[in-house]
Amino acid sequence: MHDTPFISRRQLLAAAAAGGTAGLACASEPAPLTVAAFPLVDVIARDVLKGWSQRHPGVRTQVISRQYDDHHTAMTTALSTSGHLPDVIALETSYLGRFSLGSGLEDLSAEPFGAERFKDRFVPFAIETARNREGRIVAMPTDVGPGSLFYRVDLLAQAGLKEADLTRSWEDYVAAGAQLKARAGAYLIGDVRLLKDIIVRAGTPPGESQFFDREGRPQVTSPRFVRAFELARQVRRQGLDARVEVWFNDWAEMLKRGRLATEMSGGWMAGQMANWVAPGTAGKWRVAQLPEGTYCSYGGTYYAIPRRSAPERKALAWQLIQELTLDRQRQLDAFRSQDAFPALLAAQDDPFFDQPVPFLGGQRARLLWRDAARRIPVVRMHKQHKFADEVVNAELDNVLEYGKPIEQALADAQALLVHRANR
Repeated sequence: MHDTPFISRRQLLAAAAAGGTAGLACASEPAPLTVAAFPLVDVIARDVLKGWSQRHPGVRTQVISRQYDDHHTAMTTALSTSGHLPDVIALETSYLGRFSLGSGLEDLSAEPFGAERFKDRFVPFAIETARNREGRIVAMPTDVGPGSLFYRVDLLAQAGLKEADLTRSWEDYVAAGAQLKARAGAYLIGDVRLLKDIIVRAGTPPGESQFFDREGRPQVTSPRFVRAFELARQVRRQGLDARVEVWFNDWAEMLKRGRLATEMSGGWMAGQMANWVAPGTAGKWRVAQLPEGTYCSYGGTYYAIPRRSAPERKALAWQLIQELTLDRQRQLDAFRSQDAFPALLAAQDDPFFDQPVPFLGGQRARLLWRDAARRIPVVRMHKQHKFADEVVNAELDNVLEYGKPIEQALADAQALLVHRANR
């Protein structure tokens, strides 16, 4: 039932950024210090560069913005060919493994960068995620997306449920969904993949990747994948998911009309719903920690320096990255304006965190997100993460749509990943 994608604030910002990209430099001028970014991150970078230009009057700067996927595809190409390399690259967490495990990014642990001296300034999982196979830091974190369970307090009341009925266990969460459908006429969740994803992530052993163990061997036949598939199948069979994808029109309409009782996402979703997705539902939502004491991050941003970028601008690029990631006030400004939850610990002690969030009925939700951010375990990113995710999702579709046995589906996924794991 999917229709055209909902035009989000991210897309609008990207279009504006593309229209405002500066032209080519004159041959007589030195090349600008260039930052390659994607929507919302580009806005933050431009804000920082306004002050940067005043302090570095002799340095021209440029932000090149592309849509999210286009940006990461372009950076993959640039790093592999060493052509059209920017001085600073913004990378989203889900793509970080592909970049950090290659050889295209500068080793920021080494001198003259010395990033190791800053590691204790960030929430632990964020900086540890930025390490390559040798344990070297290759990117600096700027924001994280502490996960939480958004729920409609009015629909829970209508179904005779309380917050604890959703959060005790994943099985209780699904059981509550049956009551929500029967008594409030609402779906538990937009799409069952969201449930599968979080259960798989929640059970990942510390220090391993979501799909692969420390030696790079696929792990998709393990009990956490079986459990995730079984619960996903249960949800689908009971008709508890609306079968709508996040950021599409039908998803937004269901949020507006109170047809979706819960949403699992990063803390930034509160701002997205309040500002453009479903502002008319203000006061009806609350947030809780994810079921079973699960802590994970939904997205996050890093800055890195290409190894083969212009040597004469690397010192300036490193100065800029430090300002983007280590400046407390910059972090707070980005949080207030773009819901970019700061990875910097010093920025998390501001009184802003104690303020009530009107959209969430006055709940002091930022304290909950801060607690979650500090508890998120380290999950390593594997270079085949994206591919593994596609393979597992395809097999989940086989289970849900065609009745394929779960054990066979996961075994087939495992066999395919064995061939690709170390390419």
